[in-house]
Amino acid sequence: MKPLPGPGGGSLLEVKVVPGASRSRVAGPHGNGVRVQVTAPPERGRANEELRRVLAEALGIAPSDVEILRGASSPRKTVHVRSLPPAEVARRLAP
Repeated sequence: MKPLPGPGGGSLLEVKVVPGASRSRVAGPHGNGVRVQVTAPPERGRANEELRRVLAEALGIAPSDVEILRGASSPRKTVHVRSLPPAEVARRLAP
């Protein structure tokens, strides 16, 4: 996993989302980013909201500090983590 520097001192993280999973969790590395499983279906933004919540919990930050920049309707997303630098994101999400 290799988060990139983001705007305002935050980080950009590539995420592969798997909706409809049996439990919500950060499942581990996926390419330069992470794979996240969510129980929510990919309808009406539910999976995106669950993704924000799961990432925020794993990183120890507020869900409002996690923003989906690209890929809102795709399983591959670019997420902006506002409050943490890339090295800290990588450390907190390391398996």
